[in-house]
Amino acid sequence: MTNKMINLTPDISTIISTVAKPKALVVFAHGAGADKSHEFMEQVSLALNQKNINVLRFNFSYMDVRLAQGNRRPPDRMPKLLECFSTVIDGLESDLPLFIAGKSMGGRVAATLAGDKTAKFLGVMCLGYPFHPQKKPEKLRLAPLQETQIPILILQGTRDALGSQEEIAQYEFSERCHCIFFTDGDHNLKPRIKSGFTHAQHIQSAVNEMVKFIDEHKPDET
Repeated sequence: MTNKMINLTPDISTIISTVAKPKALVVFAHGAGADKSHEFMEQVSLALNQKNINVLRFNFSYMDVRLAQGNRRPPDRMPKLLECFSTVIDGLESDLPLFIAGKSMGGRVAATLAGDKTAKFLGVMCLGYPFHPQKKPEKLRLAPLQETQIPILILQGTRDALGSQEEIAQYEFSERCHCIFFTDGDHNLKPRIKSGFTHAQHIQSAVNEMVKFIDEHKPDET
């Protein structure tokens, strides 16, 4: 595996993790509070590399400003987040099958981009989709999952405070969306000790599901 920083635009910082014989490329967006180098982002990226998948991580513009200024600058509004993600995708120079993914807010942005049937990516993967803000279950964020034109895989902890399995069972969204639950997982897929599972196990299982999703939706090799 090789990690290197690349500059798609002067305003977006990125890091790409590559392998010798990749079968796909995943553009992976961070959540609202942690940047592209967060431990969770690195763990998922490494596990995908081990499955022969290249991963490009990037920071939304507000995150680079936050890191530079050392403050708690809030996330940009959705239009600007969408513009940033789209700029990353448009700046790619790769012939690999393309998929996009995101942790929490990053997954919501990715799912929103899936409403465009002309998009050049083949699928979306959301790790801990924020179905609603914490402690505000009435403020649902289902529109991207109802309007998607592209397959979406959601990897969700059963006790996620932003959308538990019990809550999600009551929601309606597109048949293009498939949700897989992880026993006792929180918003980071982390289970409690009493569950009998470990965080590492759930992350690896999530990556295995991502790879399966990629294999199902990428073009057949000739």
